[in-house]
Formats: sequence, structure tokens, C-alpha cells
Amino acid sequence: MYFPYLRGRQFELIALREFAVQRGDQNNVFPIIEPVKKTFNSLKLAIKKFSEGDLKFAIVLNPQVGDLIGNNNIIDELEVELVGTKWIPAFIVKNNFAYIRQKIEAEQLTNVMLICTKSVDASSNDFLQLIASSTIEYIVSEENKSLKRRLRDQNKKLILLSDCFKPLIRNKDYLEAQPEKFTEEHLFYEEENYFGFADYTTVSSEFNEGGTTPYAVAIHLTYQNENDEIWLRHFTSISNDDQANIQGKFAEAAGKAVRFLNEEDIHTYSSEELRTYYQDEKYPGLGTVKKISIKNHIELVNSIL
Repeated sequence: MYFPYLRGRQFELIALREFAVQRGDQNNVFPIIEPVKKTFNSLKLAIKKFSEGDLKFAIVLNPQVGDLIGNNNIIDELEVELVGTKWIPAFIVKNNFAYIRQKIEAEQLTNVMLICTKSVDASSNDFLQLIASSTIEYIVSEENKSLKRRLRDQNKKLILLSDCFKPLIRNKDYLEAQPEKFTEEHLFYEEENYFGFADYTTVSSEFNEGGTTPYAVAIHLTYQNENDEIWLRHFTSISNDDQANIQGKFAEAAGKAVRFLNEEDIHTYSSEELRTYYQDEKYPGLGTVKKISIKNHIELVNSIL
């Protein structure tokens, strides 16, 4: 099972809701969503599409980035939309064990997911008491042998979280970037006794709100190579000396991407969308470019699994 970890921004949610309608019933993908916006309209619309696509998903109830840090009422905000869906509650674990226990009890939560940060001491009594609860079903963590050993007899579903995308400072820096291995966890997670694996798709794990108009357009696409590993390529514009003609920069980057997709005979909903924009000489906006990249990766992993 694949657990893409995404923040609840507009184009991340569009990627997920389109995937849910197109492929959600295959149930190989179980997104984890950390809400980050004060307005819940985009998330509510996405949840409706998740339900239509029969897609399971997790909602982080204690976001650690964005507008909702300290917000304790996310369930209340989404109460109507969550009814009848296949959602599970998730908590980011730091030194907040008492808060998580109190929230689980107050909301009568079950099948809870814990997302462990690097600051979690897997040997602490507070942590061990928390994960021993029958309400905890999923544990998401980066590689942590101590945690893995302690969960051996706990009957929990352990999910390996990897930070696969290595961001560069500027988009135009990707012009010189070579193809790189993105992940091979889909090949080995089961034999390593993980229930599933997770990553941040083709987005950096570091949260940022976005910036100004870039000097370059970069399109990041994952694909499966001849060894069944997932690799990543960056397709970058070349007229990168100023911020003018963003449409032209998109055409340059998209042209490179489409040529690669055609050469490798890659066809996903996302790649077809990119082909259409390029062939019709239309610029969809940088948000849509990001959405295409994210959804392409989710589609790829789903098809492999």
C-alpha cells in the first residue's frame, strides 16, 4: 500500500481528487493529508470526490505547518463531509502524548494513525503507552530500527516514510540536474515487514507558501526504469535570464517532457494532460504543472502496485 503525504493546498488536493475519480477504486493508494489553510472549501470538495472514488484517506488533526497550527477543531470543520467516507484520524507525534490521548478519548477515535517525527524517543514510557492502545492502528515513520523492533509484537501497521525529492534552490538549477533514482521501496517494503511505504511525491517535505514568478519552469516526472526502480527526471526551460514570457518557458519545458514521454511510451492521465497543453499551445499555470507532476507520480505507483 502506498501512502502519499501531501499538504492540503489547492493543487495537491486537485491532484488527489482527480486521481480518486479516475483510479481511486483500485485502492492501492491511501493519501495522508495535512491541512494547512484556514479555509476548508478545497478540502471539503476533495473529500466529496474521495467518497465518490471509494478512496481511503487520512486527515492530520494537529497540523504542524501552515495556518492551522494549534487548531483543535478540524473534525468539527469537516464533520458533515467525513460522514460515510473511508477516512482515518492521524496525529503528528512530538512530545504531545497527553494531547493525543486526550483527543482520541474525547472524539472516540479508532483506527488512529501516528506520524512520528525525528524527535520521538521510541523507548520512552509515554510513547510506549500510547502505541499500546488498541485505538492505534498505523505508525508512520522514517527508518527507525529501534521503533521497528518495539513494534514487532504490537500488531500495528508500520509504514516507512521516505523524503525522496531533493529540491534545488532555483528552478533553473534543474537545467543541469541528471536523472536520479527516486525510490525502490515498492520493491522491498513487504519483505522488510512494512505494511506500506510513504513519500512526499514530487514535492519537498519542507513546507513553503510559494513565491514570486520564477525565472524558469521545471517539470518533475517520475517513471519506472528497466530495473523496476522509480526514477525522476527534471524538464526545464532554457530562456531563464528573466521572469518574462512564462508561457514560453512552459512550452520549452513541456516540449522536453513530451518528447521523453513519447520516447518511453509513457501514458497516464497526467501525461496525456501535459501532452494536450503542449500540443494545443496552452499554458495552464504553474499550479497545474505542479498538479500534473504530483498526480503522475501517484498514478505511477498505483499502477506498479
